[in-house]
Amino acid sequence: MKLLHNTRRTALLASLTVLLGMSSAASIAQAQVEDQSLKAAIAAGHRTPAFAARDAARHPYETLSFFGIKPNMTVVELAPGGGWYTEILAPYLRDKGRLVLGGDDPASTQAYFQRSAARMQEKLAANPALYDRVQVGVFSPAAGKLSYVAPASADLVLTFRNVHNWVSQGEAATQAAFKSAFDSLKPGGVFGVVEHRLPADRVQDAKASSGYVHQSYVVRMAESVGFKLAGSSEVNANPKDKADHEGGVWALPPTYGNKDKDRAKYEAIGESDRMTLKFVKP
Repeated sequence: MKLLHNTRRTALLASLTVLLGMSSAASIAQAQVEDQSLKAAIAAGHRTPAFAARDAARHPYETLSFFGIKPNMTVVELAPGGGWYTEILAPYLRDKGRLVLGGDDPASTQAYFQRSAARMQEKLAANPALYDRVQVGVFSPAAGKLSYVAPASADLVLTFRNVHNWVSQGEAATQAAFKSAFDSLKPGGVFGVVEHRLPADRVQDAKASSGYVHQSYVVRMAESVGFKLAGSSEVNANPKDKADHEGGVWALPPTYGNKDKDRAKYEAIGESDRMTLKFVKP
């Protein structure tokens, strides 16, 4: 009887091992499918050619993977600008997830923000097959308009090269922007930040007028509203950028704010040195 019991136990353990192996293989296969779908969104033909040409400098696949994006997430993109990342996020999230843009205020008293909001709406309306499920809310820290998504509903909040703009509006607006990201996330949710990085030995002025920000400042601001720093990546680092350009970060490509002056020098430097930080809401 003891031999029969041991035989049955061995068979049961073997079955469980097979099932666990199948489950693990299925999980790995699913992860590979998800990775391939992100790569497909990045490689898709709908992307603006000038945007796609910057992939080597902006590393969208590595950046989004570092932030832990999955196609079934609710993702918020704050201050999407011209929609560089929106063109990748929208198709990636369209079937299983949700993309919410925290965009400029169409009712703003400033013409710049009115035009920016109108351009984004035109972009989305021009390709409903791609963008019809994208939701748009208002993200205006200086005006206190920050109700772009329901509290504690997002899995991932992203912002790319925008912190210096918030700093230019004052510390209260900057903190409000970070707090809105914190409030938007579910517990365990991630706030992903990419920003032009000012060397630690350089002085950051109150308005971040060069477009560069201390990494320590971003971490301090995030932690002040409750975030915990979960990791940093050097995927968007550029050691050739010393952040000492006439006209600030906009002297570099793709803007070339100084036009032909020292253009070859700025071409050789490339795009800015950037921090890539991952914060978690406890």
